[in-house]
Amino acid sequence: MTKRALLSIVAAATLCLAAPIATLAQETFQMPQLPTPIESGFADVNGVKIWYQTYGEGDPLILIHGGFGSVEMFGPNLEALSQDRKVIGVDLQAHGGTGPLGRPMSFEAMATDIAEFITTLGYDNADVMGYSLGGAVALRVAIDHPEVVDRLVIVSAAYAYSNWHEYNFEGMRAINADPEGTAESMVGSPMHQGYVMKAPGGEASWVDAVKEFGAFIGTDYDWSAEVPNVTAPTLVVVGDWDAVRIGAATRFFEMLGGGAQDAQWDRSGMGQNHFAVIPNATHYDIINSTAVSEIAIPFFDGYTQPPQ
Repeated sequence: MTKRALLSIVAAATLCLAAPIATLAQETFQMPQLPTPIESGFADVNGVKIWYQTYGEGDPLILIHGGFGSVEMFGPNLEALSQDRKVIGVDLQAHGGTGPLGRPMSFEAMATDIAEFITTLGYDNADVMGYSLGGAVALRVAIDHPEVVDRLVIVSAAYAYSNWHEYNFEGMRAINADPEGTAESMVGSPMHQGYVMKAPGGEASWVDAVKEFGAFIGTDYDWSAEVPNVTAPTLVVVGDWDAVRIGAATRFFEMLGGGAQDAQWDRSGMGQNHFAVIPNATHYDIINSTAVSEIAIPFFDGYTQPPQ
């Protein structure tokens, strides 16, 4: 596989990258320094076992990672978010501690995994926050299982396949076109090494995970007819130079009723949903910026006061 094809795949993988692409395969990957989980293990949900780990204490916040990642990719946001709440990171099908599950991968199935996970832990509902692939799953949870979602934060995610730039289309489709070649080309990269460190099958399950993910990630979808039905208060967050088209992010907010009118001097015209564009941010580094948690925490707290 050419370096250009690998670059396109990494772009589609929606995983933040700190190292130049050309050196990924040559560098030794180390997990970022993160808080120590209070609890970790498998939960039996929806006929499968999914991996989770928790940080902090308080009201529950479910964190859902991006493609080819795991909960660790939230980086310094994990510590910030867990200061006053119980952060519960879930590794999706074909990712991290969950690994391949031997079933067709779909947004609907993963959304049901998350919904059943919340109730299995004994909660009626929880705040849910997802990044990229995880943001789309979180949105699907809010659409299919609204009763389990309290507040929703969607970071750099698409409600339709067409929301992505063409460059990203190519990367997503390339994975499915040659999953074994993709898996081989990524050996030694942070995505591969991070997976091997956590996956139940370790190295032996890597190709199966890429095949499972590849068969899914290039599938077309469009939820624009369903987005207006989301009832949970929602915060849409995007980078100003994101892989998600900025116009699509704006339309996402508008479909949620955002910006429908002036909020008025007394804020009486303001709705429950909100929108944030983080400047100087890309799809790949936005989740490593604490700007994400700095924006999300006041929203989760219900905006007790207007900005000063």
